[in-house]
Amino acid sequence: MKRILVVEDETNIALGLEDDLTLEGYSVVLARDGDEAIRVAREQPFDLIVLDLMLPRKDGFTVCRELRHRGLNIPIIMLTARTQEAEKVLGLEMGADDYVTKPFSPIELRARIKAVLRRAGEATDVVPKVYRFGDTEVDFGRCELRRGDRTLDVTSIELKLLEAFIRNRGRVLTRDQLLDAGWGTGTNVTDRAVDNHVVALRRKIEPDPAEPRYLYSVRGIGYRFDG
Repeated sequence: MKRILVVEDETNIALGLEDDLTLEGYSVVLARDGDEAIRVAREQPFDLIVLDLMLPRKDGFTVCRELRHRGLNIPIIMLTARTQEAEKVLGLEMGADDYVTKPFSPIELRARIKAVLRRAGEATDVVPKVYRFGDTEVDFGRCELRRGDRTLDVTSIELKLLEAFIRNRGRVLTRDQLLDAGWGTGTNVTDRAVDNHVVALRRKIEPDPAEPRYLYSVRGIGYRFDG
């Protein structure tokens, strides 16, 4: 089930979107202001964000810019009552993937959501050769992991796991999925091997491995990468 974060401060619109998208088979979470939107988007995995432009505390432009600055590549559809072309261009330049002007048809919004999710799904298999988060950089072409000005020792399994995490950024990966990514299918490797390699990765990429900022444990399921 695809998870959508709806960021809208007008209660009637927010609840209407929640009801409509839930009937379409999506799991919907609501946020009512810009600060809450940023916090929730960082703490939970989502497949798409429907983001109103005019919000309390931080407007949609600021929310979009901050999420992109933090490295969150979740697809974003902006909602706004503004019709000026310059506003739409600015939203897209801030990192939005699409733009819907109020008042909008629920049918149109659903169609745009499906189109954006389809494009995002087509892009999930593409991992950049060089990926950066925080002060860490991984170069898959050179098989190198760098932190600040240091090049760190990294194993092929760790690189495969990191590639899987980046490809599925913001999504929870089970240990079975990580076993397939790191060791291949049909191998006689236990879940404990995944845990040990995740611990090793944390030592290399986390400022404080005891308080992860990028590679989170999801109890009873697996791990989620938000770098």
